Amino acid sequence: MSAQENKQIIMNGLQLFQKGEITQMLERFHDDAEWLSPEAEAVPFAGNFHGKQEVARFFAELGGSLEPMRFDVHDIVAENDKVVVIGEATWRVKSTGRTYENPWVNVFTLRDGKVIRTHAYFDTAPAERAFRPDRPDQVAAATALRH
Repeated sequence: MSAQENKQIIMNGLQLFQKGEITQMLERFHDDAEWLSPEAEAVPFAGNFHGKQEVARFFAELGGSLEPMRFDVHDIVAENDKVVVIGEATWRVKSTGRTYENPWVNVFTLRDGKVIRTHAYFDTAPAERAFRPDRPDQVAAATALRH
């Protein structure tokens, strides 16, 4: 597929994400897709997810723990099999009620018209602060890191 076709696939996927249509969005991922993101101790959706079912779990954990207040896409750049999306978001952590803002970059690699790998880049510090419970005894209950 061309870079422009790949860009359109990602743009459509982002629109589905923004509408909360995760099942339809996941149709754009290969069965052996990977979602790779920074580790963050207190963030339940941080880390690496291997396989379409794990990617679906990533989005379930994201949706279960965060409410999007703002999700802006600023730039989408495509070349060959790569599509880079640059944006900013404001999230509210459901468990703490805290909000945080975070710029992000997702690098999608496509194969045969579907996403095979996503490298998600974001500053983990604001998310950690927003997720970190006020009570120290709850920190131990944070989701374990994934590799």
